[in-house]
Amino acid sequence: MMFKPLTEKLPKLLHGADYNPEQWLDYPEIFEQDLTLMQEAHVNVMSVGIFSWAKLEPEEGVFDFAWMDTVIDRLYENGVSVFLATPTGARPTWMSEKYPEVLRVSETRVRNLHGMRHNHCYTSPIYREKTTIINQKLAERYSDHPGVIGWHISNEYGGECHCDLCQAAFRDWLKEKYQTLDALNQAWWTTFWSHTYTAWSQLESPAPHGEQFVHGQTLDWKRFVTDQTLDFFRHEVKPLKAKNQALPVTANFMELFEGLNYDKFKDDLDIVSWDSYPTWHNATDDQEVAAYTAMNHDWFRALKDGQPFLLMESTPSLTNWQPLSKLKKPGMHRLSSLQAVAHGSDSVQYFQWRKSRGSSEKFHGAVVDHVGHSQTRVFKEVSDVGQTLEQLTELAGSSVKPEVAIIFDTENRWAINDAEGPRNAGVYYERTVLEHYRAFWEQGVPVDIISEDRELSPYTLVVAPMLYMVREGIGEKIEAFVEQGGTLVSTYWSGIVNETDLTYLGGFPGPLRKTLGIWSEEIDALADNEYNQATAKPGNPLQLNGRFKIKELADLAHTETAETLMTYDEDFYQGYPALTKNTLGSGSAYYQAARFDLDFQRVFYKQLAKTLGLTHVWDTALPSGVTVQKRENDTVRHLFIMNFNNSDQTLATAKTGLRDALSHALVATRIVVPAYGVRILIEQK
Repeated sequence: MMFKPLTEKLPKLLHGADYNPEQWLDYPEIFEQDLTLMQEAHVNVMSVGIFSWAKLEPEEGVFDFAWMDTVIDRLYENGVSVFLATPTGARPTWMSEKYPEVLRVSETRVRNLHGMRHNHCYTSPIYREKTTIINQKLAERYSDHPGVIGWHISNEYGGECHCDLCQAAFRDWLKEKYQTLDALNQAWWTTFWSHTYTAWSQLESPAPHGEQFVHGQTLDWKRFVTDQTLDFFRHEVKPLKAKNQALPVTANFMELFEGLNYDKFKDDLDIVSWDSYPTWHNATDDQEVAAYTAMNHDWFRALKDGQPFLLMESTPSLTNWQPLSKLKKPGMHRLSSLQAVAHGSDSVQYFQWRKSRGSSEKFHGAVVDHVGHSQTRVFKEVSDVGQTLEQLTELAGSSVKPEVAIIFDTENRWAINDAEGPRNAGVYYERTVLEHYRAFWEQGVPVDIISEDRELSPYTLVVAPMLYMVREGIGEKIEAFVEQGGTLVSTYWSGIVNETDLTYLGGFPGPLRKTLGIWSEEIDALADNEYNQATAKPGNPLQLNGRFKIKELADLAHTETAETLMTYDEDFYQGYPALTKNTLGSGSAYYQAARFDLDFQRVFYKQLAKTLGLTHVWDTALPSGVTVQKRENDTVRHLFIMNFNNSDQTLATAKTGLRDALSHALVATRIVVPAYGVRILIEQK
């Protein structure tokens, strides 16, 4: 599967960092040192202009682009291109002082003081006006510069504002969606607690000292925040595209971020990018962190149907904002960087190029430390990554085409985490999705992470853990997918509510009931130290054997057209089905009635992969902590063997003709991967 390069100006893998030369304008020798160090680090791109508004417009209507001209020109002359950022992630102080309406109002209805990042109102006409002016001037000056390869829009969009302007915009949004108050009251079920609205003016955002128990209202507020942020993004992009339509735009997203529904942005982005900061070495092993990070990569890659994404930020050493900021052990920087590439990134970029001298991120990791030279462990490892990326000449534009998709849906997450039952002590939606994902990651089976709105037909298997919210039309789409030969895996706490969090009548799992062939009567919540077990029935079609632990949630379901594969061992629901399979049309649907642990998911998905004939990237069993990912174009397949153990691991293979992507030497049938190491192999298609 092949895509065009993300930018024709630089059709190769990108290597670079966030660069803040405006912090060093009083130290001109620093810029000269940086130009030399960039050559040593084998970088070819920098993100410039993030948070630079106060230097670009030091007074209202007074602009200074001379320093930016010099930076972009000199970088380009030295072989370094630029993602030029719009500076709207933080406004200058003069703006906050003169126009306090640009500052956000919290959910307590108190306006913030100046400070922080993203402390501005996306609805504010003044903020939008000032954004248009600065973005238009940047576009006029730099859109056609040969060194500018794309726009980096703002920085890590997030947060919300509850000011009067946003309240009015929210009411308008609700009017457009529901048309009448009767329709809104019905959708939100406001007869509960006598909360019926009788005028549009009564509607406002959820508040800790006001309304926060009408779940449909909370969901719609979160949807509004996404739509308002997207509208502001479009407002930012408009003057840029008006000057040069061909110059691509991206906005850097954040890992498993809950505040925005990123799916809504995918059609407006030319390139998806995200910022990855795993907590390596904080646990007894790094496998869970590796799987979690891989899942994020696959989520962002799948946003634009497999188009390569950009790793816009990562740390070359440590962070400074996590509870515990550990150094990366030798090898881990290269491994984690190439993990992103293996899952579809066409870049490895860092925050930051040079450590800031002061303020909150002065101890955050960087390519250039405070010592200011290249003779550091971190700089050498960064340089090694750069040299590796330069050698992978056939990789840019290649991608992954998985046979498996896991539905991880942001709106479903909002609804689950606000459902108030059956386990307010922790329903663990995110952790559950990760465990299903990890069972494939350990086998070397590629996966896409998608929302429930996405097309299902490209996949052989779709896994939908805890699909609590089934929006209109989704149940019918899933049913058609199975009838036409697809395989579905669903779980407890699925098919419970519609898009405004109203429960389905007529029996759970609502729109999935025919597909799954079961009726769920009750669900039991288990305490954290409480367990049940389930036993596989002899002769079941997946050839499952033995007993498996159950925790946290157990569904009491009745089979209708499904067959029982496993039953509960204990409690008053002993003998109830714990795992079922339903045949519908030419496909099948499995239902996990309880929260099994990871050991079960490993066995279950191994047997299911065998039954469905899913393609494994590697042809033999993988050691624990080792996974293999592939990227391919029309002629070659790159195989990334990644070892997340602190000891060497050996793999066997029956494959012939494999070559090392860096040395080009033929590879033996036994392959050693060093501790925290990665081997990249090329296989002709």
